[in-house]
Amino acid sequence: MPMIQCDFVSEVLKVSTSVNVILPQPVGVRKADNREKPVYPTLYLLHGLWDDHTVWTRQTSIERYVSSLGIAVVMPAVGRSFYTDMEYGPDYFTYITEELPAICQEMFPLSDKREDTYVAGLSMGGYGALKAALRCPENYRAAASLSGAVDLLDRTEDLYDDFRLIFGDRKVQDSEDDLFHLAQALAEGDSPRPSIYLNCGTEDYLVESNRRFRKHCENISLDVTYEEYPGAHEWSYWDEQIQKVLEYFFKENR
Repeated sequence: MPMIQCDFVSEVLKVSTSVNVILPQPVGVRKADNREKPVYPTLYLLHGLWDDHTVWTRQTSIERYVSSLGIAVVMPAVGRSFYTDMEYGPDYFTYITEELPAICQEMFPLSDKREDTYVAGLSMGGYGALKAALRCPENYRAAASLSGAVDLLDRTEDLYDDFRLIFGDRKVQDSEDDLFHLAQALAEGDSPRPSIYLNCGTEDYLVESNRRFRKHCENISLDVTYEEYPGAHEWSYWDEQIQKVLEYFFKENR
């Protein structure tokens, strides 16, 4: 499959940035005719706190796992931003949900339809994927979180310096950066509801917050698929479980 690293200037971020894109392998040589060129369903695959746009292809076999699915995978870089429009930094949420899809759809044969658009991530990226889907449910068919940092209030002490730059003095609880609040708002509103998949290892330090988020969604009648398996906060777990995410998203493609 073609794997492309694309470097471009983001007007939203006001800096040059990178994205890795996996595309389905073309079959043969397409001759000039009247057939429409294919456009592909797209998975936006988000990295964690310590990583960047290259990590999924370095630490997992994601290219091999999607080879038979006929989908594109877009893997952006967002630093330690928690996929947020930062108080003292770039607007990464706007970049991920607005500018990046528009740029990638212009440069690559990607579908712009909601029913063809998916978002997933691990740890910080799991938070980012859920936030994107819960805040912009009209854009995504489904979202998945692996070992997601679903409750930022649990991380305030550990990530004090990061959160000071990201959120400044603004309150996270009951805001548009609070997944519990966003889930409640989605359940009470009339927006389309993306399918949501949560997965966390039983030895992961984030498992209790994932269980709480699952319970919260159940209490407000928001449909969430939740799975736990033996494992910790580590790549051997995510390499295995990303395959379950793909099965959840694309089982009809198999």
